[in-house]
Amino acid sequence: MKEKSMLSSTSNPQIKNLALLQKKAKARKEQGVFVIEGVKMFEEAKALNILKKAYASESFYQEILKEEPTYFQGFDYEVVSDSLFKEISDTKTPQGIMGIVQNPTYSLSSMLQAPNPCLLILEDIRDPGNLGTMIRTAEGAGITGIILNQSCVDLFNPKTIRSTMGSIFRVPFYQTENLSDLLKQVKKHGIPIYAAHLSGKDYDTEDTFKNKCAILIGNEANGLTDETASMADVLVRIPMAGKVESLNAAIAAAIFMYEAARQRRKNEKNSK
Repeated sequence: MKEKSMLSSTSNPQIKNLALLQKKAKARKEQGVFVIEGVKMFEEAKALNILKKAYASESFYQEILKEEPTYFQGFDYEVVSDSLFKEISDTKTPQGIMGIVQNPTYSLSSMLQAPNPCLLILEDIRDPGNLGTMIRTAEGAGITGIILNQSCVDLFNPKTIRSTMGSIFRVPFYQTENLSDLLKQVKKHGIPIYAAHLSGKDYDTEDTFKNKCAILIGNEANGLTDETASMADVLVRIPMAGKVESLNAAIAAAIFMYEAARQRRKNEKNSK
């Protein structure tokens, strides 16, 4: 393989753009791409053939070519000095590989018209780690699609992407500019909306989620806005012992999603 020249300056236009994509949601949106880091996510993107560009640290590049000489064939890539790679990485202990990936796009109509949909709808989720965890959990629980409003943290924030552990590649999502209008569309498709709310009834009092459904989760600190909560068909809560009033938004979402998964598996088994 021909020897690659190495990038070693922060003034290089590619490095400047890579740093910009790491830091600015506006840049990611304008270019329609996001950045991934780490071997697992990189190899998954590579297998899916969605890499636009790859950047490898000098040490990673030299080491991987000893094990797999064709590792970098078939896509555009650059080799970056170890010191520069560490500087542009968004992680404390970089694995030596990152890539620029095209944003996936999904159709709202296909999500709403899917057979027996189970949707997660998010309002004003602000913590990127929480959002990434919800996406990862959604895949595990069999959620068929995720809908976010515009005030949620950027879906392609590097911390969000890392927290998904690759689920960002597999779970359909859609971001809406008008959550109220979207909830009306969900209802028109006969999908009941269950909102997590402190004044709701215990979620396990009946088989709430066994058929098509949408689970609505609000902001970490303030929960759902009154307007959004009022549009739900049913308010549900997680029963609490002790003096605990509420749970972390990602944990609460996980409990509801897995309860939905349990009910839907039971319903499917009983219908056979």
